[in-house]
Amino acid sequence: MCNHRGPSISRRSVLTTAGAVGVAATAGCLGGGGDSSDAPEPIALTGGKQCDRCGMVIEQHPGPVGQVFYRDNAPEDHDNPAWFCSAWETFSYNFARQDEGWTRAVGYLTDYSSVDYDLYDDEGATFITAHLDPEAFGRMDELFYVAGADINGAMGNDLVPFSQESDADAFADEHGGDVYEESDISPDLIARL
Repeated sequence: MCNHRGPSISRRSVLTTAGAVGVAATAGCLGGGGDSSDAPEPIALTGGKQCDRCGMVIEQHPGPVGQVFYRDNAPEDHDNPAWFCSAWETFSYNFARQDEGWTRAVGYLTDYSSVDYDLYDDEGATFITAHLDPEAFGRMDELFYVAGADINGAMGNDLVPFSQESDADAFADEHGGDVYEESDISPDLIARL
């Protein structure tokens, strides 16, 4: 995938600074999927981190990124969390680890309701920007996902996550696709992306 950014075709500011601070504070207090409030916080996916599924350097590519902390296991080459250059790879890896008996403590994906993002064209495809700082992430179990939109991430078509269902609905209305909650996302849906 080409990682250069072409001209911006859309800009969206979703939360004010005060709102972003409130979301970040709330995210630290919530447990997801039955997890306790002491769930690990998201980290920055910078510094040359390579995707645990495909090996690409995450910060060199567009689109949603993810990270998953596991209770009693960790990725092969580093401590928790496992990190990913796309949302669908985050889900794919997590489904495979669950099949091996791993238990997710908490997972995070880019929350496009909490960031200013750009859409840009590159060689006839439209891409969405990546956001790698800790405050750009939302808990996987609290996000709404647009699947099947005409927008690309690092690995092509991807899930685009939002913490606000209304933002996901508006994005799907403008760019196509359907809105899902995490419980609706299956290995079959991921395989179709």
